[in-house]
Amino acid sequence: MIGYYIHHQGSGHRMRAEAITGQLSVPVVALSSADIDSTGYADLIRLMRDDLSENPLDVAAGGALHWAPRLDSGLRARMAQIAEFVSVHRPDAMVVDVSVEVAAFVRLLGVPVIVTAMPGERTDPPHLLAYQLADAIIAPWPQELYQPDWLIPHLHKTTFTGGISRFDGRPLDVATDCESDVLIMTGTGGATTSQEAVTRLAADHPDLTIRGLGPAFGTWSDDPWLQLCSTRLVITNAGQGSVADVAAARKPAVLLPQDRPFDEQLRTGRTVARAGLAHVAPAWPSAGEWATILASIPKSASSWSRWRTAGAARRAAAAIEAVLG
Repeated sequence: MIGYYIHHQGSGHRMRAEAITGQLSVPVVALSSADIDSTGYADLIRLMRDDLSENPLDVAAGGALHWAPRLDSGLRARMAQIAEFVSVHRPDAMVVDVSVEVAAFVRLLGVPVIVTAMPGERTDPPHLLAYQLADAIIAPWPQELYQPDWLIPHLHKTTFTGGISRFDGRPLDVATDCESDVLIMTGTGGATTSQEAVTRLAADHPDLTIRGLGPAFGTWSDDPWLQLCSTRLVITNAGQGSVADVAAARKPAVLLPQDRPFDEQLRTGRTVARAGLAHVAPAWPSAGEWATILASIPKSASSWSRWRTAGAARRAAAAIEAVLG
């Protein structure tokens, strides 16, 4: 049995965990403070939040860690829950997506650790510690398109899986009631895209069907596959889950990298742009830029195969099970 720590920020970590867990042949216990469906897991441990204090103190522990607020009752309870899980369940390994503190803590308890890498500038001491202590590293993007310098010392234990999408292997399925020329998707991790901007875009192009899907539009779908398959162009952020889902649907896309720690989405956007897989814009395009983009929507985006979503979750599962011996 393995434990699987799932970060609560956004939905990408949860969806990636679900995709990988579905490919594992061993029972998985999920640990998270996110609102997670227990389906597919042998058990679910809902962790206390460690970020509810109004005045957190010395959160970086002098630069050694990312988040370990001094004398925080939530952090204390959370780590006690993890220690109890290790003591009672005796996991053979722990997947951590993502937390330097959790990775270091469970490794100090003697549990082998598989760490999920993230794009961006991960050269700070806490990240370097996590990659050094990891028994294996999962990098959910194609190595031939992005091999950051900070991973080079750990290539011997790194598996570049390609983009991991929960939609991998699902047949393309177009639904007439979901058809659109443009689908604008926002995630739960925060986005600068606004309903007002979309309204202006639709007003400038009344000949196009433009739909919005996500918290920015007061809508949400746990399974937007039909909407993805039924549009001509997707506009979304440059999160790893979003990019992988668009790649799985093989749709032309405009990516709008959002401000994230360590330039995560900026780096992904640069990688995608350099490979010519999608149009990447630093901010919401101007009216003139949109006119050019929308006038040249291709019928398909076959180059997305280079993001290697096919079999990515299976490759991640294989890397995890290799640690088990």
